Amino acid sequence: MTTEPAASAKQPSDPTATDVATVRGLRWLLGDVAVITGRNLRRLVRVPTLIVFATVQPVLFVLLFTYVFGGAIHPPGVDKYVDFLLPGIFVLAIAFGASQTGVAIADDLATGMIDRFRALPMTRSAVLAGRTVADAVRNLFVLLLMTGVGYAIGFRFHAGVAAAIGVIGLALLIGVAFSWINAMVGLLVHDAETAGLAGLMPVIVLVFTSSTFVPVATMPGWLEAFAKVNPVTVSVDGLRALVLGGPTAEHVWQALAWIVGLLVITVPAAVLCYRRTTAG
Repeated sequence: MTTEPAASAKQPSDPTATDVATVRGLRWLLGDVAVITGRNLRRLVRVPTLIVFATVQPVLFVLLFTYVFGGAIHPPGVDKYVDFLLPGIFVLAIAFGASQTGVAIADDLATGMIDRFRALPMTRSAVLAGRTVADAVRNLFVLLLMTGVGYAIGFRFHAGVAAAIGVIGLALLIGVAFSWINAMVGLLVHDAETAGLAGLMPVIVLVFTSSTFVPVATMPGWLEAFAKVNPVTVSVDGLRALVLGGPTAEHVWQALAWIVGLLVITVPAAVLCYRRTTAG
């Protein structure tokens, strides 16, 4: 009679069990993110002032800047100023709207909502990820709304459907970067009013020293040098290249590089701030 050798206690663990645990962890994370995303979107719908900010302001941006500046500014190589302007207004509206991310995070800290999240069996990173996903959904609505208004006053995508989809996708990625920046600001200042001001002030400076409204070649030499490396200029130029057509690869890759660079810095920094803020 023969017997099989006993299994060694030092055999490696079953890789299948590890894979199952990883899948369960990922499902748990995605489920938590979905719950927080839904909570933030419901809050947006239930607060009338947030709806006004998310709809009326972008429309005003498109109409006012088009009709106020359109008669005085004639960028070279562009027939209609609205075609030159709208990519910049996309970034402007997204950047202004992202300031509400910092306000919401700071408000949740002040009201104790973050403490409630800590008491629940949920992934901590889901709080920040859910906030940015909700912002992306809001930004998609805003972008489609501004595009519709732009089409009503003469805006057109000149490079086809694929490029138009690329514009929306790239703009959403820009919005994600701004959301993470403002989430970090909200965690640092702990005050909703301060978070709103801290989120808007840099945007105002960067937008008005970029190619959002005018070609950078029309600026004084010292300002033009800054505008060329301004991340808002790089982002707007990437969107504008997709809208107007022609050589696009260089501008789009530069915009993507800026977005990735910002996310590499801000996402870990925001998560670290969240952990420190909620520690104890």
